[in-house]
Order: sequence, then C-alpha cells, then structure tokens
Amino acid sequence: MNGTHIQDDACGNIARLLITCPDRPGIVAAVSQFIFSHGANITHLDQHSTDPEGGKLFMRLEFQTPHLDLGLEAFVAAFRQVVGAPFEMQWAIRAALPPKRLALFVSRHEHCLMEILWRWSRGELPCEVAMVISNHPDLKEPVERFGAPFHCIPVPPMDDEGKAAAENAALELLRDRADAVVLARYMQILSPEFITRSAVPIINIHHSFLPAFVGADPYRQAFERGVKIIGATAHYVTAELDAGPIIAQDVAHVSHRHGVEDLKELGRDLERQVLAKAVRAHLEDRIIVDGNKTVVF
Repeated sequence: MNGTHIQDDACGNIARLLITCPDRPGIVAAVSQFIFSHGANITHLDQHSTDPEGGKLFMRLEFQTPHLDLGLEAFVAAFRQVVGAPFEMQWAIRAALPPKRLALFVSRHEHCLMEILWRWSRGELPCEVAMVISNHPDLKEPVERFGAPFHCIPVPPMDDEGKAAAENAALELLRDRADAVVLARYMQILSPEFITRSAVPIINIHHSFLPAFVGADPYRQAFERGVKIIGATAHYVTAELDAGPIIAQDVAHVSHRHGVEDLKELGRDLERQVLAKAVRAHLEDRIIVDGNKTVVF
C-alpha cells in the first residue's frame, strides 16, 4: 500500500469554518448569509453557546466550494472584513484538501500505531501518513508494509545531550513535512523546546482517565489505588506533563479480580479507540481549543 488514502473524492469541494466569539443575536444569520451570498452551500452546521446572555459561542460549518464566486483566499479576506471583525471572532477557514500530513511517534507498544495505520489504509482517516518515527527499530517492517516511511532515532537513556540531539534529528524530519504529530505510545517525554519548535499540534494518548494517574505506569497506580474503572485519554500536548486540553476519553469497568496485566490488556483496546477518535476529530477540523478545554463537534 502506498500514497495518500482519501475517504471521499468529494472532499476536494469542502471547506470548514471554525468560529469562537462573544455570543449575541445575529451571528448565525450573518455567517449563513455571507456564505450564501458568495455561492457556497452549507452542508453541516454545529454550534454551542456557554450562555446566550454574555457567553461564548462556538461554531463549526462545512460548506461546498465549487460555485464560489471568489477564490478561497479572497473569500477569507472578505469574511474577515464583513463578518469576522464586526463580531470579534477568532476564526479559521480550512479546505479539506490537501489532507493533513501526520507524523506518528511510537516506541515498542504497537497497538495504537497499528490502529491508526490500519484505519488510514482503509480510507477511514483522511490524511497522509508522512512518516513514523521511533526510538527503537522493532516496528520498521510492519510500518513499511503499510507504505509509510519509518525512521529510527534512538534516545539515549539518562543523557540530556543525547536526548536533545535526538529531538533535533526528529525536528529536521518534521520540517515542512508534517501538519500534526501523533504520539502513539511514544514513551519519551518531549521537551518544551521540541513542543515549541515543532510548531504543529501534538496529540498524545495517555493510558489513564486523566487527570487521575498522570506520569509513568498509570495501570499499576490504578491497581494499587483499587479503582473500579480504568480509562484512556487523548489530549493535546503542552509543556505541562499530561495536562493539555482533552479531546477524547473512554472507560472500562474493572474489579478486585483484575491484576495489573489484566488492566493493561483492557486498556489497550481503550487506547486504540480513543486515539483513533481524537485523530479523526482533528483531521476533520472538529475541535476548537478554548483555554485548557476543547469543544469537539
């Protein structure tokens, strides 16, 4: 399998508009009228208000672009002047094509990576897998069977200079080749410098129901605490460990009969599903980050 797997050729006619602004009457009407007046057809519209009286409004629209009377760049400029500025909006308009390019980071645990690659190969994730980067060589062969480039960049343990060199090597690979990074059980803590210099969103899967059991070995932490549910959390990465805006979560019920290995086995299924859900939401521009929270349509 090679190349980019696109879910639907019609994606080439789709653009998406994400809006955050103070809520007040007339916003939906103004946005809809503007899009209609330039020959586009709205096919999906979702909105959420924190409070119609002085709250914040979040909107996501998908619209068809083949009959636009302006080029997309001119359309964006006109929207800024006619709608965006008057309503004090934070907003973005993004075409569905070309698809976002993903860089997948992994260590030795393969289940999340294989789930993403499998869904991509079936056309379920509208993206290009630009590369897979690992600090171990173990997964080279299965990754390349999917037609994805594999790069091994070892990270020396307990060696700050070696870790910095490894991050620099990864940044060189990412430069202008990836629109987002997905940490598919990459068992290294990224430095704040890497997060800043990558200049792209980074999605992580954490094997616990955050904010509980942050850091290393959360299943053992959960076992020792005697929890009755375990979970998995996909979130955007920030400089604060496991504290970025949460995108998706799920849980499974457990009991005193489950040992640490049982929890890990149950958790692997949760991790795969939750990460895939979060990645798809990101690829389809369904996420608006609001401080340390997200609105996911």
